[in-house]
Amino acid sequence: MNKTELIDAMAADAGITKAAAKKALESFLGNVEGSLKKGNRVSLVGFGSWSVSKRSAREGRNPQTGKTIKIAAKNVVKFKAGAELSGAVN
Repeated sequence: MNKTELIDAMAADAGITKAAAKKALESFLGNVEGSLKKGNRVSLVGFGSWSVSKRSAREGRNPQTGKTIKIAAKNVVKFKAGAELSGAVN
C-alpha cells in the first residue's frame, strides 16, 4: 500500500473527503517527524513505537574495491511493533 492508497482507504473508512484524509495523514506524519527530531519517542499502544538511536562512526569496506572507508556517525529511526500488530500479522 502506498500513500495514495492509504489516503483513499482512510477517506472511505472515516467517511471523509480524500482532501481531509490527506491533510490528517500529513499532519500525523509531520508530528511524528517533529517529535523524533526533538529526540522524543512516539508510541501508539498496541500498534508500535518509533524512537531515535545513535549509530556510532565505524569503518566499512567498499565492496567494489575492498578499500576501507570511514562511515560517519548518524541518528537512525527505529520502529518496534506492538503486541496487537504483531499478533495480527502472525
